Amino acid sequence: ETSSIASGLRPFYKTEDLENRMVLVLANLKARNLVGFPSHGMVLCASNEDHTKVEFVVPPADAKIGERVMFGDLTGEPEAENKVAKKKMAEKLLPDLKTTAEGVVVWKDHASTTTAGPVKALNGMPNAHVG
Repeated sequence: ETSSIASGLRPFYKTEDLENRMVLVLANLKARNLVGFPSHGMVLCASNEDHTKVEFVVPPADAKIGERVMFGDLTGEPEAENKVAKKKMAEKLLPDLKTTAEGVVVWKDHASTTTAGPVKALNGMPNAHVG
């Protein structure tokens, strides 16, 4: 299924940098009208503290499109978008989503994992906030 997502990345990337790129998307967010169309998720990026540098969060090259990213040994199933919105889950989880000194995305102390390896900031941005 194809979804449109408004990202706010124009100050950091050209259109051609965005097209056909593997990125990490938080997909179970309630659609919101952002720039004239409903945006069905959030493109995750790492950013420095003053938000002057931004890098895509990317899966390993061999990761499968649509693969769910896991964090350490945590288990569970994704919640429906209406529950995510009602319980403000994204607002509670995103403050603890960061990169390590090596640019690997972690939630609290749990490293991100896919079947092909960890998810990282595109250029390995260290100690960054992810959102």
